[in-house]
Amino acid sequence: MKQEDFFYTQLKALVENALAEDIGEGDHSTLSTVPAAKQGKARLLVKDDGIIAGMDVAKFIFHKYDPALQFTQHIEDGSAVTAGDIAFELMGSARSILTTERLVLNCIQRMSGIATYTNSLSSMISHTKAKLLDTRKTTPNFRLLEKKAVEIGGGKNHRFALYDMIMLKDNHIDMAGGIGPAIHSARSYLKEEGKDLKIEVETRSLAEVNEVLAEGGVDFIMLDNMSTTEMKKAVALIAGKAKVEASGGITEKTIKEIAETGVDFISVGALTHSYKSLDLSLKVVIE
Repeated sequence: MKQEDFFYTQLKALVENALAEDIGEGDHSTLSTVPAAKQGKARLLVKDDGIIAGMDVAKFIFHKYDPALQFTQHIEDGSAVTAGDIAFELMGSARSILTTERLVLNCIQRMSGIATYTNSLSSMISHTKAKLLDTRKTTPNFRLLEKKAVEIGGGKNHRFALYDMIMLKDNHIDMAGGIGPAIHSARSYLKEEGKDLKIEVETRSLAEVNEVLAEGGVDFIMLDNMSTTEMKKAVALIAGKAKVEASGGITEKTIKEIAETGVDFISVGALTHSYKSLDLSLKVVIE
């Protein structure tokens, strides 16, 4: 399945479940106060500075619930916004606008917060070859949009889930009996199953990096919680035999120095678990 088709298939399921969760048997607040024939207009007001993300998602939600709603977009995903900007306007059934308001805001506020944080960290390492990656430390059932927001903010997606890459972390290695047995077993599994997946191995020391290199046959080597001195040595040892990823406790204070060690990627779980949602508000227009 093409990436775009996968995205919209997953988005459809996400939105259907979210609407069912939020509306249930009916939006009684709206049904009890707003006439069925009432038409309305609303605008998405930006109340904070940052990077906007989720405009396509907002449109998808509105039209999934009510295809007759008129959605006029003024700002593209990935654009820098400032307080006071109007991201989009909406016209149509007042009931539909009110019922879908919170789901749309929940999605785009979070997506914009992630995109803003990703953009900020990416700018700190733009002078190096290192690329910023997300992780699987995402909100259950919301990973699709969190990872999309990382892309919009200028980062790159790591594996989407457990099925699209083999990542041998410390617990896998320990349970498999060591780095060598873990890599050998993973390669045998892929051959037996006829699967073409990349293999990444987490290392915790230079000794473990040497173990991985001795075994060979991996695509990525992760340097987990190493000092920048160790990272520089590891990059020299690996010498292009595999892509190098830095991971573990990376912050705004350390990311620049880590990027300058020569690693190819820096994964930051905080992109999707410690961001601050962008302040956005859907305001009804009274004319």
